[in-house]
Amino acid sequence: MIQLNISDIQHFSVGDGPGIRTTVFLKGCNLRCPWCHNPETISRDTVTLTYPKANKSVTYGRLMTVDEIVREVMEDADFYRQSGGGVTVSGGEPLLQAEAVAELAKALQNQGVSVLLDTAGCVPWSRFEAVLPYVDTVFFDWKTSHPTVMKERIGGDLPLIKSNLARLLQTAKETHIRIPLIPNVNTSEEALTAIATDLREVGAKTVALLPFHRLAVGKYEAMGIPYPYRDTPPLPADALRRAVEILSKNFTVYTEK
Repeated sequence: MIQLNISDIQHFSVGDGPGIRTTVFLKGCNLRCPWCHNPETISRDTVTLTYPKANKSVTYGRLMTVDEIVREVMEDADFYRQSGGGVTVSGGEPLLQAEAVAELAKALQNQGVSVLLDTAGCVPWSRFEAVLPYVDTVFFDWKTSHPTVMKERIGGDLPLIKSNLARLLQTAKETHIRIPLIPNVNTSEEALTAIATDLREVGAKTVALLPFHRLAVGKYEAMGIPYPYRDTPPLPADALRRAVEILSKNFTVYTEK
């Protein structure tokens, strides 16, 4: 019986794809982005967040079968149909559980539910091959085009990520490239120009920008771990405008909240 290591299932999500969606957050990530907004998903182990002021704690991490997940997310099937929504599989890095994600997506596809995969793409291409037949849309996060930053600060393999995105864009899958704009990481003109060069080389036409925010600070406090971006202010409006200006030379650019 195939099981998935689940962090959380979030109903009525409106920020993880089109329409009203249910987002299945999976546990485990092979990257270590210091600005991560879902730190509770990084470890494969169960994590408890404690909020003393609210006198409550929340535990993330449990094993669920494909059937159990399908039963829960199908409770919102009417909302998917009415809004053009569906189920988003996120993380963590969902492709670390590619075989199980494929079974889940296939089961949802058989129920007529659209499935969106949210990935950072730092996995062997075989993981994509297992899942792509059963998903309609892919969110692909592109964090940096600086090999040293990718390797030393994030823990990723830039050539692998670039190769996967190039191959993905050659498929018929609807793919949305999303760039989280992180101060002192990828917001300089040099960094954005390098990103534009890489994305142009793989055939990208459209990109979405996700401005940095500090909404995760409470999670880090509840986990009892330091948040490196605690004192970093939200991205200034002029920095966002400059990013749009630079990338618009090569792509259609959208900004997400």
